[in-house]
Amino acid sequence: MDFSRNIVLKENYAFLVADQEGQVERGERGLYSRDTRFLDRYRWRVTPELQTLLIDSARPDRFRAHHALLDNHHQQLALRRTVRVSADRLLDTLVVEATGLEPRVVTLELEFDSDFADLFEVRGWGETDRRVKRKHEGSNARLDYRARDGREIATLLSLSEAPEWKDTGRARFVLELQPGETRTLEVEVEMQDGSVEVVPRIDYLEWRERFSALSIPTGRQRVVQRAIDDLRALLLFTEDGPFPAAGIPWFVAAFGRDALLTGAMLLPWASEVAEGTLRYLARHQGKRHDPFRAEAPGKIMHELRFGELARTGRVPHSPYYGTVDATPLFIVLLGRLHETAGRPELVRELRPNWEAALDWMEREGDIDGDGFLEFTPARPGEGLNVQSWKDSEDSMSHSDGTLAQGELAVSEVQGYAFEAYLAAASFYAELGEAEAASRYRERAGELRAAFDGAFWIEEMGTYALALDGEKRPLAVHNSDAGHLLWSGIVPRERAPRLVETLFSAKNWSGWGFRTLGSTERRYNPVSYHNGSVWPHDSALIAAGMANYGFTAEASRVRDALFDLAQTQPDLRLPELVGGYDRSPAHSPGSTSSPPIPYPVACRPQAWDAATTVYLLSLPDD
Repeated sequence: MDFSRNIVLKENYAFLVADQEGQVERGERGLYSRDTRFLDRYRWRVTPELQTLLIDSARPDRFRAHHALLDNHHQQLALRRTVRVSADRLLDTLVVEATGLEPRVVTLELEFDSDFADLFEVRGWGETDRRVKRKHEGSNARLDYRARDGREIATLLSLSEAPEWKDTGRARFVLELQPGETRTLEVEVEMQDGSVEVVPRIDYLEWRERFSALSIPTGRQRVVQRAIDDLRALLLFTEDGPFPAAGIPWFVAAFGRDALLTGAMLLPWASEVAEGTLRYLARHQGKRHDPFRAEAPGKIMHELRFGELARTGRVPHSPYYGTVDATPLFIVLLGRLHETAGRPELVRELRPNWEAALDWMEREGDIDGDGFLEFTPARPGEGLNVQSWKDSEDSMSHSDGTLAQGELAVSEVQGYAFEAYLAAASFYAELGEAEAASRYRERAGELRAAFDGAFWIEEMGTYALALDGEKRPLAVHNSDAGHLLWSGIVPRERAPRLVETLFSAKNWSGWGFRTLGSTERRYNPVSYHNGSVWPHDSALIAAGMANYGFTAEASRVRDALFDLAQTQPDLRLPELVGGYDRSPAHSPGSTSSPPIPYPVACRPQAWDAATTVYLLSLPDD
């Protein structure tokens, strides 16, 4: 499915994925909340057949449509539809108008159903045979399911007037309209799963106000406004504060790495997102050893799900801890928040958590005691094989194309660890503990020296993607090397050569940096991590370049990414695009030839929406 052709609405954990006409058919589309699909069919059939004149989604929690019967260039009949999604329900309002001079009879038939599928099943995990009870009476219908853990789940439909029921799942309305007459129908769909919803605490106007000081260049206002609204839509409202969901449709959930990087990008405009993210992840920090969920004391989680499969232990996401970089990034975000907003009280509040994270990094995270953070690939079917940001199973390869084996030390993770140690030093200095502060400054310096010695590849002018289990460098051109500028682990004297390499023809596509260089054996321009271009990846590299004084180069990346957003029909930066070269005929500033899309990329996606705002914080050349 090409998600760019969907209508996607979201509020808190609830989201709707519909086709371009706002209809839901069986397949991936549906109405979801907390990883359960509450409707897998929801479509209107209208007689006489109408022409669509408008589909508009000005805000990510609602859309409106206008359909019409035209005769001799005059509208005879109009159907105006507005769909709104809130935290636990959908409200569908249809206004039917006879705008011509003749009476009209309009038949509207609503078809609906639910399979109560777990999101993992929708994505292809397998399929569970569910017994759904269906009943209707008067103007109401109810679909019920009892999950394997005993939880009662239901979809309730309330119609504004009683229809003619064909069966539970088919409601028919026959409207007889006189000229100029208007009739309104409303359908309210409530999702019940036993959870207690936290009421959203930031409305759209209040959220937009946080970014009012942004200086937006002429011609980029619509792209930026779309991103700001998407960021508000993606927020999950938890008892710990706002937490950005990773993306729609598959990742309306808490992801450690994604939220931590998104929170960092949103500083200083929305520091409460960073604060909510840190508190939420601290509450779910690992406390024991659980190999099934890859949990360990002090470790920061990767992903938390609420669906039936997670609740019953059939998948490990309750939460799942299979990530090597979320733990240092937890400390990095706290450090950047404190530096930006001055939050000494939060440093003190979360001291048990960041100290536990440090302990995991220095003990269990360093599997062989060489000073680098490593991970052991999970066995097939038991978790992620690759546990850094390029988490597809074929993303870690040597120059001959063979996949790396054994415990992997991925390059950018060492950069995050370097910054985490410096942040820890600043925390201890804040707390008046000079000896501990000195120890972590020394720890960071030792890591920087050891990293440069083990990862730098002089003949390539870049850093290895990773070290395999035998400490052999993965000597391939890669975008991860650019993250090292963002974290600051690169010695100043290395930076010019690295920046030059990143902008070489093999790495720079014209739209952004390729995840894997075009000369590498496993390069594939339309792959998840072996040659595609990820905007957030390129934005972190640009910010790193700016930090090292390469402001012209950072501006070049910023301009390319805004050009990319402007090629998209919805003005969103896509999660990723193909790594083909940008056509020379389409120079920077041209938007006439969009890049090759990746068909199942999330739209919207949190760190890409945040990228749009983050880019505007970079210094101008």
